[in-house]
This record gives sequence, structure tokens and C-alpha cells, in this order.
Amino acid sequence: MNPTSAHDQEGNQMSAAPTRDLLVVGAGIAGMYAVHKATESGLDVLGLEAGSDVGGTWYFNRYPGARCDVESVDYSYSFDRELEKEWQWSERFATQAEIWSYLDHVADRYRIRERFLFDTRVADAVFDEATSTWSVTTEAGETHRAKFLMMATGSLSEPIKPRLAGVDSFAGETYFTAMWPHEPVDLTGKRVGLIGTGSSGIQAAPIVARQARSLTIFQRTANYTVPAPNRVFTEEDQRKIQEEYPHRREVSAYAAAASPHVSHTKKATEVDAEERRAAFEARWAEGGVLFSKTFPDQSSDIVANDYAREFAEQKIREIVQDPQVADDLIPKDYPIGTKRIVTDSGYYEMFNRDNVELVNLRRDPITEVTDWGIKTEQGSYELDVIIFATGFDALTGALTRIDPKGARGARLSDVWADGPVTYLGMGIPGFPNLFSISGPGAPGVLANMMTHSEQQVDWCLALLQTCHEQGIDTAEPRQDAAEKWTEHLEEVASKTLFVRAASWYMGANIEGKKQTFMPYIGGFGTFRKMCDDVRDAGFEGYVLTTNGGGQ
Repeated sequence: MNPTSAHDQEGNQMSAAPTRDLLVVGAGIAGMYAVHKATESGLDVLGLEAGSDVGGTWYFNRYPGARCDVESVDYSYSFDRELEKEWQWSERFATQAEIWSYLDHVADRYRIRERFLFDTRVADAVFDEATSTWSVTTEAGETHRAKFLMMATGSLSEPIKPRLAGVDSFAGETYFTAMWPHEPVDLTGKRVGLIGTGSSGIQAAPIVARQARSLTIFQRTANYTVPAPNRVFTEEDQRKIQEEYPHRREVSAYAAAASPHVSHTKKATEVDAEERRAAFEARWAEGGVLFSKTFPDQSSDIVANDYAREFAEQKIREIVQDPQVADDLIPKDYPIGTKRIVTDSGYYEMFNRDNVELVNLRRDPITEVTDWGIKTEQGSYELDVIIFATGFDALTGALTRIDPKGARGARLSDVWADGPVTYLGMGIPGFPNLFSISGPGAPGVLANMMTHSEQQVDWCLALLQTCHEQGIDTAEPRQDAAEKWTEHLEEVASKTLFVRAASWYMGANIEGKKQTFMPYIGGFGTFRKMCDDVRDAGFEGYVLTTNGGGQ
């Protein structure tokens, strides 16, 4: 499906592009599902994607070691049982390559690509009150129109470049984990510097260390990471997976993190030291981010959190041979789990290699990037390659870059100047007929993104269909409903330890960004029930208006 072009090849004016039912921006997990579901519902839908293919996060983030921290059997679509039956995951925690292969398969199976325009980056989005339509302009100058606009632009899709003196002067090779080349990168025998120790840096480092002549890791903030005891699935595993899928999906649908895993039945402060340690050992062995959910009070009670922190610190000191390096790798300024725990493959063990060095930037900050490497206050590091694993303008960055213009003169950058305001994370006051998926105000990054994306897209399309069937031109959340939801978000977050961490959940990694806890932390199941109630009450909190607008 291709939109009508504004000009033909000879530059002659042609008829205006049609007004569709829905434009979807982004061909990641949510965007792919949205165009499929909308098409199945009989809607005229078009997707716009900046990349050259589907996949979103898993298309761009191809760095060495990229792997999901949600188990592969859960990190998959649940809308079609036949799809579940025909796809077999090869291992417990899937790599980027396998996840992209899965999304490639989904795109082929449901003919999703033909409903997207690729290499099409959105530059502007404007709501026309007279016609109740959105006009979206691309960087190439093309305009597309639709009654509804869905921003499936992702939680972590706007990479940031560090502000370092001389950062553009380096004469060697430069790579960003968030924009890794599609062609192979050979680091054999090279002196590599890696800036950033979040998830991508921690996942990439062990693989880089095995290839490079030397690897120098520049760490500003230490992060907790738990090894992923990954394994290849056997034929018996595959049989069991298929047998358990229906129940697994049923449990996940309203679970706190949209996955079937649950915390210990008692609080950490209610059990003795032996039971507590056994529970931590079991979760450490299970691996990854779930360690932060060992006990139900771990993220709300500092005493319980300290138990988990002390256990993790002991593990780090047992693995890392150099006591000073181990100490530098242990976070000092936030409770464990309040920054997302990373899932790694040999990160701590890597520091026992002779070719790996850790530079603690809290003690020895970078002063300058030169043509030959990196200078710190206390040293100089000659490098052939610099890898930037410096993160994203999370949750809001992809939206504020476009800066949509809504009704009554509203601009998103102004509306969100003091922090994002949403209704259920999907609607924004002042922006009729606009949906935000997996952005601020929703569980998003705190839940399984596959299940979360399906739930949000289904809810938004239900609202769109209601408007379509009832002849409603605009659907806009009330200001008071959005403010109440945002206050609820803050209230729930304030009861947790998460607000004690200067994390990207808070926007703390972006200079000048208003710091407020952006995701909904009350649990995916709770969120989903509230969304169900709003939908069943006729989309309470929305103003649905018939004003004669249209094509």
C-alpha cells in the first residue's frame, strides 16, 4: 500500500494524499502489531518507519552481545496461537539476531511490510481542528493525513551523544551501540575504549574483550548486573513450552510484570537469614532482572533492599579478583533494582582478564577526547576504537523530537515542560486523536513489552473503532483526568525506592530534563484492569466530540 504522492516524477501537482483512518509511526513491536490489527479490523492504515526494515529496537541495536532480559518464550506475540506453534525459540534468553528473525517472520507471515513506508523519518505532526485530522510531514517533505495518529516510537529509541570536549575530533573508529553497523565490525587486535556501563555496555563488553587487544571501560555510574544462565532448548523443552503456552499467557495477561514469574510469598523482613539467602541464591541462579523481584518488599522497604544489595555485593567480590575493581563496580548511590538490573554473560568475570581496565570516572573524570584517544584528569588512553554505550532520551525523547502540535495551540514541548502529563499513558490532553504507546504514564519498560504493546494497541484501537462506529470526530482526554492520572503515577512511585535513583526512568541522564518518575510502577495487571474499566465505562475521562470534521 503506497500513499498518493504530492507530485509525480516530472514534478506535476497531483491530488492530495488520502485521509486514512490511522497513521502509525514506528515499525517496532507495537507498530507492527498495530498495523496488522488495524488492517484485520478493516481500517485504512499506513505505517511510517525511519529505519530500512521492521524491528524497532531490535533492528537498530545490533551491538555484540545484544540480548533480551525477558525469557524468549514470553517475549513474543500472544495474539495468534498458530504463530506460537510454528515458531521455536532456540534458547532461554534470545539474542538480537534471533529476535529480529522472529519479527522478520511475523512481518512476512502477516504481510506487514507492505503497509509501511521505510526510510521515512517523521519531522512534524500537526492537528487540523477544522477537519479533525492529523497531518504528518516527513523529513523528505511528504505529507500524510489520517483521522488518528499512533506514536509507536518506542521507549528507548532516541540515542544521546555525550557532551565531551573534543568528542568529534577522534581519528579512529567510532560506534554507538544504539546505531551499530549492519556489516560486521572487526575489533581484533585493536585498542578499544567503551564509554557507558548500562545494559548495552555491559552486554557488549565481554565479547569486545575477547576480540580486542585491550578494552578500557570508562564507567561513570556502576550498575548491578546478574548473570543470565542461558541454555539451548532441547526437544523436550520445546514440547513442554507448547504444552504450557496457554496457561503461561493466561497468567502473564494480568501479572505485575506481564510475565508468569512471581515473588516469594513472604516479605524479606518476615523470613530468617537462611530462608532469605536461599531465595536470593535461587533467583541469582535463575538470572537477570528478576533478582530485583525476589521478595515483594524489595523495592519499597530499604531494609529488605539492603538484604538484596548485600547479597549481590558479596557475589561481585567473590567473582572479581581485584578488591579495588570490585569496589568500583559496586554502586554506592542508589538501592539495588531502582535502576534496571542488567542481564549479562560474563561481565564481572571479564575484569579478571589482563587486557581489561576499568576507569572510574567519579574518581578520574574524562577531560578531553583527542584525535588519538581519551584524556582523564589522571591518565591518557591511546585508542583505535571508541564505543559509545551512552543510552537514550528515554520514554519522551522520540515524541519531543517531533514535537507534535495539537489543538488550541498546544505544543508537546510546552505541555510536557514540567514533566509528561498523560491519561493512562496513551492519551495527552490538547492532542485529540493521538495515541502514545509504551511512553510515559504506562508500565512500558517495567513490563514485558510484547504483552504491554498488545494491550495498549488493543485499547487504542477499541477507542478508534468506537469513534468510527458512532461518527465521533475527536477523542481527547480531559485535562483533569490526565492530571489525576499523573498525580496517581507520582503517588504510587513515591511509595517505592525507585525515586531515590537518578535513573533514566526519572530523566536524570538528560541535562535540563524535568526529573519525575515517568513509568507507571503499580504493576501491569493493575494498570490493565484500570484500562479495562475505563474502556467498559465508555472511555471515561475522554471527551468524544462530533463536530462535522472529516475529509
